[in-house]
Amino acid sequence: MSRLALSDADKEARDWFVQTSKSLGCEVTVDKMGNVFAVRPGRRRGFPPTCAGSHLDTQPTGGRYDGILGVCAGLEMLKVLHEHKIETHFPVGVVNWTNEEGARFPISMVASGVWAGEIPLEKAHSLVEVGSDGRTMKQELERIGYLGETDAHHQAMPLAAHFELHIEQGPRLQAANKRIGIVHGVQAYRVCGTLRLPTQMTPSIGDLALKGLRETSYFTVDVLGSGVDMTRTSNVNRGRENHTGTTDFGNRSDALLAAAKLILHSHRLAVRYDALASTGIIQASPGSTNTVPGRVQFSLDIRAATDDVLLDLERNLQSDFDEIIKGNPVYGLNDGLEVIGRPCTIKWALDAPSQATRFDEKCIDCVRQSAADLLGPKCKDLVQEMISGAEIPSNG
Repeated sequence: MSRLALSDADKEARDWFVQTSKSLGCEVTVDKMGNVFAVRPGRRRGFPPTCAGSHLDTQPTGGRYDGILGVCAGLEMLKVLHEHKIETHFPVGVVNWTNEEGARFPISMVASGVWAGEIPLEKAHSLVEVGSDGRTMKQELERIGYLGETDAHHQAMPLAAHFELHIEQGPRLQAANKRIGIVHGVQAYRVCGTLRLPTQMTPSIGDLALKGLRETSYFTVDVLGSGVDMTRTSNVNRGRENHTGTTDFGNRSDALLAAAKLILHSHRLAVRYDALASTGIIQASPGSTNTVPGRVQFSLDIRAATDDVLLDLERNLQSDFDEIIKGNPVYGLNDGLEVIGRPCTIKWALDAPSQATRFDEKCIDCVRQSAADLLGPKCKDLVQEMISGAEIPSNG
């Protein structure tokens, strides 16, 4: 499945969501970020709704249940209430958040971030599509007809509480033979500079799935070659490029080889911190089979259970990276390399951090009680208390 945010496919899913919600007696509001709030009135007016929800956009090559499950489950709840003519005391509803994946416009959870007051509306609207010739998020919201008039802010569209039914996206529950994960919070992660392909290398939206482009924000690490430029084609933005047939190892400043070491080391160090590190995009320039790359950009997503661990991991990665690109030995990365070559330079681009978040205790307890009602006496054996991405003891 491929339904990138604000694409034609996303518009079709949004239209279906709006039509279905209205048929179930909901009032639908679209805000300036394209977030869609479907609210079923309760007996008592003037109170904010308690909502379930998630997102309808997907990653380029996945997402049959990621996000969509939470939206469809919310609609099923509305359908049950509607068909049985149940009137709630307070309003309830379902939310479809825009571009939660961050696969097309490179900040994950950007629209919900604007609603929460954490991301400026102007910054979100000006995000440029990955691999495009400059199309912005605001332009695409306008194109598909989902640039709403309501302010994208929790004061304009308040919620009493929000719940999200979500697939685990990992093996822990299945491996432990658990049915439900009760999530206490989410990991901290660092969101940094956006990485986009230059225009001449731009794939179409359909090609993105084939080329494996996934998350495109987080850390963007920029490695530049230096030293003697045998081809005389380099500049300050491209780094030193050399011909593979005429430049010996000692005179190469191989940005791709350096980047490979950095990526391997990020994994090793993350393991030591009981954290996570991933690289989803690598762009080598100039992209020729017989040219030593003079510049490599790669994404680096690091996550940890606490802010302190995350920041300490980041500091140590930056320190070690500085040594690695100079050719200095770090954790045996140069073992077996008789010729190291010339050093490279490195730049980090920081966009925004995301701190570890603890969910509201009343909401957690509500999920816990619902699991007990659903599973009965076997609940203790079938439920796992967890942080999003990491298990925690069952006592919280």
